[in-house]
Amino acid sequence: MNSEEDEATERTRLMTSHVENMHARRDYQEIETGNNQAENGRVNSTCTGEDAETRPNPRQERRESRNRTSSENAEEEEETLQYGAKHVIMLFVPVTLCMLVVVATISSVTFYTKKSGTYLIYTPFHDADKPGADTGTKVWQSLANAMILLGVVVFMTIVLILLYKYRCYKVIHGWLIVTSLLLLFLFSYLYLGVVLQAHNVPMDYITVALLMWNFGVVGMICVHWKGPLILQQAYLIIICALMSLIFIKYLPDWTLWVVLGVMVIWDLVAVLCPKGPLRILVETAQERREPIFPALIYSSTVIYQSILGVEGDGDEKDGKSKKKKKKTETKENGQNQNTHGATNRENHEDDDGGFSDESVVQGFRRNRDDQLSSSIENQNARSAVSALGIPGNDPEGESQARTTRDRQGPEEEEEERGVKLGLGDFIFYSVLVGKASSYGDWNTTLACFVAILIGLCFTLLLLAIFKKALPALPISITFGLVFNFATSELVQPFMDSLASEQVYI
Repeated sequence: MNSEEDEATERTRLMTSHVENMHARRDYQEIETGNNQAENGRVNSTCTGEDAETRPNPRQERRESRNRTSSENAEEEEETLQYGAKHVIMLFVPVTLCMLVVVATISSVTFYTKKSGTYLIYTPFHDADKPGADTGTKVWQSLANAMILLGVVVFMTIVLILLYKYRCYKVIHGWLIVTSLLLLFLFSYLYLGVVLQAHNVPMDYITVALLMWNFGVVGMICVHWKGPLILQQAYLIIICALMSLIFIKYLPDWTLWVVLGVMVIWDLVAVLCPKGPLRILVETAQERREPIFPALIYSSTVIYQSILGVEGDGDEKDGKSKKKKKKTETKENGQNQNTHGATNRENHEDDDGGFSDESVVQGFRRNRDDQLSSSIENQNARSAVSALGIPGNDPEGESQARTTRDRQGPEEEEEERGVKLGLGDFIFYSVLVGKASSYGDWNTTLACFVAILIGLCFTLLLLAIFKKALPALPISITFGLVFNFATSELVQPFMDSLASEQVYI
């Protein structure tokens, strides 16, 4: 009996030890399957970009989609507001400086306000400036001069578009270089002589020659090649101011006002019509991914055409090679992780022998809990590191950082391009304010100045809404013309009558 009881107790011990071994193996297999799933999830996420976590239920997906759409709408509204405010500030400064240069010159130098009888070749009719001219003569001669000048502008614009369409870049560069040479050397020399004569400042020809040489050469380098951004913008502002003074000096009075009105209509047609020349120019440049020539456009950032033409292809090639490297690296990482997982599993399967003690079972359970908690902590740490953008050894974090950089690349390039405004807009803004200041009425001058800036704000607001190229002349010039004639014909006589009656407001 004792022997039978001993055999029974031995059998029960063997059964309990076998059961404990089965539980231990089951716990270890659960740990291994959890680790393998985590590894496979990481490999899949690095190779295909899919999440290793389980998919949420449809309600959570709907909530996430709603939150995502609301956040995207909020970001778009914020971008629109930032776009308007930032670009208004970027354009207010150069436009204000250009108009101030013209107004200061006209106020201090009488050369540009006196009519010497010399006019531009594009305005053959100038009897309207004579004292005894009637209203009919003023109207038809002003309209005729404006139409002739508009025809010249249309013809030269079409020639420029054809040259650009057929890639005659050397001809365009030569044309712009000759124009810049005339403005930076000849007209700058005339302007310096007039200013020195008006202020009675003597200067010898050697000093003038050195000044003109340095001024012109630096300007040509900055505008047509490379140079600091501030210098390029300063030279473009000076070129616009000189051209505005030339128009004020050599255009008849009535013709100048009609030309401003005609240019408003021409700008609308050239930019907004489907076959408008300026719209064709902008669309062609966008299709070719080329910047418009810096001698024609004021930009808040410097973009060199020769550099972009070379670096664009290189960037594309580098991007393709980087993508190939990413694919090969992710594949190699996945293979390495699979091989490491297989070797670990084989090693653990070889060591399955001694699971008879209860301490071993408890140790496996503790290891399972520790590994699960450590995996959760590692996932939280990886998410925190990826959110902070700190580089590490994790290929998943590196791939996510690369994808975010690739997504942010075009947005940063778009921000670096900045705002652009045609030099013709600067010229006609300054012509309007300068002509208003030539009559000696500061109320009219300030009214035109404020009207142009308000119109520029409205133009930028429409630009932020429609997100396409828009004409910058119509709103500003229309406001300026209305404010000019309203102030000179209504406000100024009213203020004169108040001053004569000694009534001050």
